[in-house]
Amino acid sequence: MSKKIGFAAAIAALLALVVMCHAGGAFLQEKIIGDKEVSGKANKGTDGEVVVIDPGHGGMDGGKVGANGVEEKEVNLKISLSIKKLLEKEGIQVIMTRTDDERLADNQVGDLKARVDIMNKNNPELVVSIHQNSYHEESVRGAQVFYYGDSKEGKEAAVIIQEALKEVDTENTKEAKANNTYYILKKTKVPVVIAECGFLSNYEEAQKLADEAYQQELAAAVAKGILQYMESR
Repeated sequence: MSKKIGFAAAIAALLALVVMCHAGGAFLQEKIIGDKEVSGKANKGTDGEVVVIDPGHGGMDGGKVGANGVEEKEVNLKISLSIKKLLEKEGIQVIMTRTDDERLADNQVGDLKARVDIMNKNNPELVVSIHQNSYHEESVRGAQVFYYGDSKEGKEAAVIIQEALKEVDTENTKEAKANNTYYILKKTKVPVVIAECGFLSNYEEAQKLADEAYQQELAAAVAKGILQYMESR
């Protein structure tokens, strides 16, 4: 009798081992597939996806001057370079309209035309032009993203990036907004948004915009929005 019980116990143990091996194999297969999917997202962009980042102003064109004395061109460039690094880590090819304190032409019109030429000739998935805002009422603050009114892709990208920026400043109530007058929005043949990351005319916000840690937060938000937009295409 004891032999029969021992034999039955051995069979039961063997069956349990088979079930465990099968479950472990299924788990391992799911993990491998999952890892491949994550890896695929991380490598998104290696097949030629391009984004143009445009730090507004530069050189003799300093842009707006903050209530704290900081120049817009400097803030634009620092945020833009951080966005470039973050996107490149995800396998996106990033083209910058400028990488240092320079103007692309002798006058403003020529500078804007040169930027538009870079945007159009590289046929990017998206162009993001980085700027800082200003208003005569110091109380006005908050990042806002603009897009060309007739661009479905531009609107989609602007809405996504706007929401990402609002995660950095939860008190910001601004929404993505159409604009058909900005030169860069009118003259480009590719999806373009202008991200005004804050108001330099607001002293408190100008102080934050001059802070490197806050610039990194803004860059991370914009990069996140860009990647979400590209993932949705």
